[in-house]
Amino acid sequence: MSTDAPPALQSPPAEWAPHAAIWTAWPADPDVWFGPFEGAQREVAGMVRALAAPGLDGRPGDVVKLLVNGPLALLSAEKAVGDVCEIIPAQYGDTWLRDTGPIFLANDRACTFGFNGWGSKFVYEHDDEVSGFIARLVGAKTASFDRVMEGGALDWDGEGTVLTTRECLLNPNRNPWTEAEAEAFLKESLGLRRVIWIDRGLANDHTDGHVDNIARFVAPGVVVCQSPSGADDPNAEALDAIAAQLSAARDARGRMLQVIRIPSPGKVLGEEGEVVPASHMNFIIGNAAVIVPTYGAPYTNAALEVLKPLFPGRAVIGLPARHILSGGGAFHCITQQQPA
Repeated sequence: MSTDAPPALQSPPAEWAPHAAIWTAWPADPDVWFGPFEGAQREVAGMVRALAAPGLDGRPGDVVKLLVNGPLALLSAEKAVGDVCEIIPAQYGDTWLRDTGPIFLANDRACTFGFNGWGSKFVYEHDDEVSGFIARLVGAKTASFDRVMEGGALDWDGEGTVLTTRECLLNPNRNPWTEAEAEAFLKESLGLRRVIWIDRGLANDHTDGHVDNIARFVAPGVVVCQSPSGADDPNAEALDAIAAQLSAARDARGRMLQVIRIPSPGKVLGEEGEVVPASHMNFIIGNAAVIVPTYGAPYTNAALEVLKPLFPGRAVIGLPARHILSGGGAFHCITQQQPA
């Protein structure tokens, strides 16, 4: 289901539009990460270096701005990536800047929203202050809203269309509102003109079905989602339903979506044998590269090969993200782009 609204004056630029910076945060608290703490730091460092590196055709990489919390985090971050990014002391609980950071619009504008720890599941000190901190730091003209809204719950095309899930956006642990009220808020706050609803996300996703783990715009009118991998893929039914819903949708310009499917990682288990929400969709589109999370699954190369022609001029790079996933997400979840 999708709906229209009058054209908006502002809407967020597409992720593939040029960036002034990409913001992320360094894993700083071992009590949050438990065993995978140092592994998560290594994976974040790999992502930062890949984003900052120049492209194969010489195009500049991203200016990466890395928040660090505390003196020990500062030392480890400087040692790991201090030569390739700007390190900024800050206070935060965890690294998920897609959800705790601001959403940047065009022309140095930003929106900040309420944050309640993904429905009060993981509430850490200072996480609800991150969006305002970054917005003030860059001098953005900021509109602030009390409604709870996480960046990972939305994916937009830069032309007024947004993807989201009912499982997350209509969850009463975020906001007590109806579908119509949620759509009206997206149009009012972010200037989005058409909302495309997907019913649900991946199994065991504590974000309650963030859309950046299941479906992503890669060009105007073009969406990528996953196909099941292996006979035991725990999300097989959901992945087929996602593709069907997207194939029936039109964007803000009235185009039927072109839906491209890539292999999912299949069944990926955590340290205690539980199914974890591993996804190749949680990639971050940088100025010179697209960084795709990998989990040691046998379907990764096939997924990368489908993605490569979708990003001409950018390197498509798969990097390990199993340790980051132990905290609940991957590369898209820990980043937020600031448009040029």
